[in-house]
Amino acid sequence: MEYILIIIAAIFVNNVVLTQFLGICPFLGVSKKLSTAAGMSGAVVFVMTLATLVTYLMYNHILVPLGLDYLRTISFILVIATLVQMVEIMLKKVSPGLYRALGVFLPLITTNCAVLGIAIVVLDLPDPSLIKSLVYTIGISLGFGLAIILFSSIREHLELMNIPKGMRGVPIALLVAGLLSLAFMGFTGLV
Repeated sequence: MEYILIIIAAIFVNNVVLTQFLGICPFLGVSKKLSTAAGMSGAVVFVMTLATLVTYLMYNHILVPLGLDYLRTISFILVIATLVQMVEIMLKKVSPGLYRALGVFLPLITTNCAVLGIAIVVLDLPDPSLIKSLVYTIGISLGFGLAIILFSSIREHLELMNIPKGMRGVPIALLVAGLLSLAFMGFTGLV
C-alpha cells in the first residue's frame, strides 16, 4: 500500500512538470503531436528510472564511501548523458520513425533538468532505500508522461479551434500549461 501511495503522490501531487516545474523544455517542445509526446514520455520513463538506479548505486557505493559525495552533480550528469546516448542508439535501431519524430528533442533528455533533479531528489527522501527511490522515480516519470500527453492532446485539439491570431501557438500553449498546473496543484494534500 505504501508504494501505491508513493506512485499516486508522485504522479499527481508532486508532478515534476506541473508542480515542480522541472522538464519544461521537452514539455513545451515535444508536445505538438501526441505520437511524439508519447514517445518522449516513454524515453523519459526509461532514462529517468535507469538514471536513478545507476546514480543511486554510484552515490551510495562509490562516492560516499570514498568521500567524493561533492562530485554528485557532475557524475550524475555524465551518467545521464551516457544513458541518453544508449537510448538514442536503441531507438535508431528499433524505431527509426520515432527516432526521426523526436529529432533534436531526444538529445534534450540529457539536459532535461527533471532527470537530473529526480536523481538528486531521491537521495533526500525520508527513507531513501533503493526500492522506494525507484518506485518514486517511476511515479514521477509516469507523471511527466501524463502531463505531456494531456498537454499534447489539448494542443492538437486547439489546432482545430478558432483561436484569435495573437493567441495562436506559444501564447495559448503557455496559457494551457498554466491551467494544467493549477489543476494539478488542486491535488495538493491528497496524499
